[in-house]
Amino acid sequence: MSFLKEPPHTHGNVGRSAVVLVNLGTPDAPTRSAVRRYLKQFLSDPRVVEIPRVVWWFILNLIILPFRSGQSAKKYASIWTRDGSPLKVHTQQQAHALFDALGARGHDDVTVAMAMRYGSPSLPDVLAKLKADGVERIAVLPAYPQYSGTTTGSIYDAVFDHYGSVRNVPELRFVRNYHDHDAYIHALQQSVLAHWEAHGRPEKLVLSFHGVPKRTLMLGDPYHCECLKTARLLAAKLKLTPEQYVVTFQSRFGKAEWLQPYTAPTLTQLARDGVKRVDVMCPGFTSDCLETLEEIAMEARHDFEAAGGREFHYIPCLNDSPRWIAGLAEIAEQHMIGWPTMMTPAQRDALKKDAELGRGAALKLGATQ
Repeated sequence: MSFLKEPPHTHGNVGRSAVVLVNLGTPDAPTRSAVRRYLKQFLSDPRVVEIPRVVWWFILNLIILPFRSGQSAKKYASIWTRDGSPLKVHTQQQAHALFDALGARGHDDVTVAMAMRYGSPSLPDVLAKLKADGVERIAVLPAYPQYSGTTTGSIYDAVFDHYGSVRNVPELRFVRNYHDHDAYIHALQQSVLAHWEAHGRPEKLVLSFHGVPKRTLMLGDPYHCECLKTARLLAAKLKLTPEQYVVTFQSRFGKAEWLQPYTAPTLTQLARDGVKRVDVMCPGFTSDCLETLEEIAMEARHDFEAAGGREFHYIPCLNDSPRWIAGLAEIAEQHMIGWPTMMTPAQRDALKKDAELGRGAALKLGATQ
């Protein structure tokens, strides 16, 4: 085995702590070539597609990438912002806000970094930079509230693969899930209530989660159960009866059966059944992205209205809302128990001098992309 070159170990160095907020990823641009690169990396992950590698290589490279890249690029272009991909922008904002929130809680010696499982900034690059910056304790915080081997499990793989070539591995902690965490459920509840206060209440609240093949459930993946628990806890907070909300699954890919009921057909049927207004929320996404802004807010809206529905409301993801940043800080704090996360008086004096020179908190956020 070949190990990466590392700086020499320094005795007596306490080292620093960091939280790495990891999201799925996004193309670097809404172009065919950029989307193709992103899709190739994403769909080549055996955690994402559990098909024999040889068979899948031909399907991916000869069918999916040549035809799907252009179609997906058009969809990304429809949601792209002046600052770039919404998912990347929101995740970056969350990382910066989390840094501030942790500092306000007294954890002023914690670096917060953003990373992507696919695309940039890549998780291995971010982990390498943290090591170069003297970080010796890392809490990995996925942007996925519900655990699935296809998402959180893949992050674990990437972290372990990276450290397989590192001699001096930092202390690692992983946030496995927070689908039933009080702070997460409370943030969802407050988001819904704020929308209802501004726009009134719907006849039906649709909670749409990202889908996965049904086979994963049969093989022991807890994702389906955790989605249902999130929905049940949120409905209880909102005091909804079972008739007032429905759980669905979106983003089906391929011909295999995925978790049901599917979101688009459900919305069409609700409209045909006479439901005039629906509100749709995507609790499994903590940042707005292609799957929420294009697939739900655009395509699903069209399906509902085309079937006779009159009013379609999309409730945005938590993004960097204060209630969610407070929740993220609480979750991160719980996973750093026992770590030195506060500056010494000497460190504070040094940071104060740096601030006076105009460098300020940029030093602390040096690992954040």
